[in-house]
Formats: sequence, C-alpha cells, structure tokens
Amino acid sequence: MARADLLLNLVRAGVKGDDRLFRKSIEALIAEERAKQHHILADRLAAHLNADGLSKTGATAPVTGRNGQIADSFHEVAPERRLADLVLPDVVANAVGELVEEFRRVDLLRAYNLEPRHRVLLIGPPGNGKTSLAEALATELAIPLYAVRYESVIASYLGETAVRLSRLFDTVRTRRCVLFFDEFDVVGKERGDIHETGEIKRVVSSLLLQIDDLPSHVVVVTATNHPELLDRAVWRRFQLRLNLPAPTARLAEEWFNRFEKRVGKKLGYKPATLAKQLNGLSFSELEQFALDVQRQHVLTLPDGDVRAIVAERLKQWQCRAPVPISGRTNTDCGDA
Repeated sequence: MARADLLLNLVRAGVKGDDRLFRKSIEALIAEERAKQHHILADRLAAHLNADGLSKTGATAPVTGRNGQIADSFHEVAPERRLADLVLPDVVANAVGELVEEFRRVDLLRAYNLEPRHRVLLIGPPGNGKTSLAEALATELAIPLYAVRYESVIASYLGETAVRLSRLFDTVRTRRCVLFFDEFDVVGKERGDIHETGEIKRVVSSLLLQIDDLPSHVVVVTATNHPELLDRAVWRRFQLRLNLPAPTARLAEEWFNRFEKRVGKKLGYKPATLAKQLNGLSFSELEQFALDVQRQHVLTLPDGDVRAIVAERLKQWQCRAPVPISGRTNTDCGDA
C-alpha cells in the first residue's frame, strides 16, 4: 500500500491540476516500489510518467542498464564504512546522527508535513573522511551510494553538459539513494569568476535548480577541498554544511585506539605517543601508516618485534618527502 501522504498529494494534484506536485508524488511512489524490489511496477510507473519520451527538463528519458543498473553518468559504490567506524569531530558526529534519526523517523516528520534534510556539503582537506562519511550515510540509511562520474557528465559541446546533468537527476529522482559529488567545485564553480566561460555559468545555474527540485528520498552529498571556489549560491542549497578538518591529537589517539581493537594487537607505543609523533597527518595517512606496520609485522613472523617495527616506520614517515611548498623540500633526514 502506498504511503498515505502520497495518496493525498496525488488527489490534491488532480484536483488543483498541479503538474509539479503530481510528478513529485509519482516519483516518490516509484522510489518506494523500487525499495520494495517491485521493479516491474516501478518501471511501468516510470514509463507512464515519461510516456512522451521527455523529462520535465526537456531532455530525453534517462537510460539505464539491465535490472535497473545506472549507466554512464555515475556508478554504484559498495559502502564499506559505518558511522561507528569513523572518528569524527563531536559536532559532525552529532549532526550526522540527527540526520540519520530524521530518516529513521520520517513517518513522524511527515505526519507534521515535514521532510528530512537531504542536502549535505562536506568541506575539508584531502584524506579526512569526506568520501567515507558519504559511504557511512548510505550504510546507515540502507540505500545505495551513487558516485557521479565527471568524465561522463562534462562535455565539450555547448549545452551538452547541462543536458547530461538533467538526465542524471532525472534518473535518480525515482530511486532512494545517496548521490555523491566528490570534488564538487568542478561543477559548482563561482559564476562571478571572470576567467570562467558562459557555458560553466549555465551549468552551475542548471545544477542548482536540479538540486533544489530533488525529492527528500535522494540524499545529495557533495564534497570539496576548495570551498573558496564554490559559487555563493551553492551554500544556501545545503541544509547541512560540515567541516572535516585534519585530526586533532585527541582524534588521532582515538583512531589508534580503535585500530588496535580492530586488529586485536597493540602497536608497542601508547596511542597518545603515536598521535604526537604523527601530528599533522590526515586520517588516510594514519591508516596507511598502521597498515604499513601490519605488513612489516606479517613479513617478519613469527619473531617480529612490533615496537621495533613501529620505531622504524616512525623514522621513515617523519622523513618522507613532504608536499612541496614554494619549491622547498625537507632536508632534515639525511645521513648524519
């Protein structure tokens, strides 16, 4: 049985002749049926909705592969993370927990004519959990994660990129999913930039309108390392704007504590000591370091000394070639 609010919206749309409300209600109904694995009914409803071969934007109907698999514009990612696996700043953890609760109790919200928030902007330097958080959201909400493929969306011909974006959004509108835009500044650039072409400005305008019009069962998660490049109008589209900075000493210590529990083995140094020694690394780099230790330990079994391995790894990692800054390189780790 369809949701009561959808049936009521369909009746309202019919009485008032409201085409937009009618389409949104049918799209939500299709998403409900897909979630119940009623793919034949969902496909038939979608076919009737686009019986004229055109979407609401005038683009041709979106193309999908066999069994409803999405083609070209984005691909499905198998989430490997849960929220409990991530070490997040308290304010971020609380905000994400509230978002998940809104979807778990969505029926209560809709009883009061409210919808859950579903547009999230993640900001922070590389390697600090933006993609992992998108995966964890998909896992907690038990919906697929679709990552946008820019090489299939961005075209060289005038107007083609906006058309492809329209097809992408038309496809996801009838699916419960997390739609993930990594490096969102690629398509959400500031329109006032005098160095950008009119084509980019049209793409950004189309993109913002499409995001505005998405139903709440599509959770849009965007991530950027360069928030200063985003168009000013992008910011107000997102109900949650979360900052994911490099780990503090406390968070790095917590990460090492969790890693030791996960692998069932101590690293020979206190987590607080490791966090201090590796200060400034991203979460991704902390994981690389820990896996590096694991590999060396396995290769030296059965006599491997974990503490000695960690000491050697610390020396190597502290002397790694840094990211170049103004042409300078680290010369402090040469032979004495």
